[in-house]
Amino acid sequence: MIRIGIICPSEIAFRRFLPALKKDKRFEFVGVGIANAKEWYGDGVAFSGEKEKKRIEEEKEKANSFIATMEKGIVFESYQDVVTSSNIDAVYLPLPPALHYRWAKTALENGKHIFIEKPSTISLNDTLDLIQLAKQKNLAVHENYMFVYHKQIEEINDIIREGQIGDVRLYRITFGFPRRAKEDFRYNKALGGGALIDAGGYTLKYASILLGDSAKIAAANLNYLPEFDVDIYGTATMRNDKGVTAQLAFGMDCDYKCDIEVWGSRGTLLSQRILTAPDGYVPKCIIKRNQEYEEITLSSDDAFAKSINVFGDCIYDERKRNEEYAIVKRQSELLDQFNKFVK
Repeated sequence: MIRIGIICPSEIAFRRFLPALKKDKRFEFVGVGIANAKEWYGDGVAFSGEKEKKRIEEEKEKANSFIATMEKGIVFESYQDVVTSSNIDAVYLPLPPALHYRWAKTALENGKHIFIEKPSTISLNDTLDLIQLAKQKNLAVHENYMFVYHKQIEEINDIIREGQIGDVRLYRITFGFPRRAKEDFRYNKALGGGALIDAGGYTLKYASILLGDSAKIAAANLNYLPEFDVDIYGTATMRNDKGVTAQLAFGMDCDYKCDIEVWGSRGTLLSQRILTAPDGYVPKCIIKRNQEYEEITLSSDDAFAKSINVFGDCIYDERKRNEEYAIVKRQSELLDQFNKFVK
């Protein structure tokens, strides 16, 4: 049995992680931690007692909803208490990206396997440091790009491999969503905000899967808006050693799109919700051959549960652990490539 705790009673942890966790009998939920004042505000940051009291009450209310949902577990009074607890073997980190490295490293140093929301960190060097530490301690590091495990991905791959649209001429991957509240961490540079790190990472990940290990970024661009100090939308081109190309576009002040388009010599495949299909959603794709359209129903799936299952496999299987180290490293390298283009 793998005893797992959660750092931060976040929305994704409650809405997606907990229901998926219940499906994997290898895991036992132990509890969820809330940040103490130092962890929340940082060193030397002034705050009022009343403000801190209100924050703690709100965080505890969220955390208690986790306990009620799971019908077990405790509320830890700090993140540090979670990562140092002798009753916990693994930690789920659904924190803003800039906080991943600190808490993932602390968890590893205390002998905990880590299941970390994407991106692993906001720096290639930090990611490599986590992987090296995990290797030394024989601990799992799993980055939660859960969409890669959804059945629809393999079913679309099958359609392409079977030649239903002919030879691939171009992949186009688009992921963006309308502007969220200004206080959302995605728009906060100090917390690792920015469209590339959030939405763009998905498009890079999917393109690297479609194009293979030789894929590299050939062009990249980030765009800003005056009221924000983070990138708000961007584009990129990736190409493999055979010349197959993927065009990427992403943003977080856009009309919602989550699409894959595969343009072939004899047809075009289009599918939506390719990166964010929730449990129970039945995806579809359309194959267009000139002016004829064929709609194909794809499989529903619980990609989050599958991602947790892969994490469990990494914990128990050294081969899987090493494979995941390479996968996490590859994704961080692609983000680093992108950043070098735009600097």
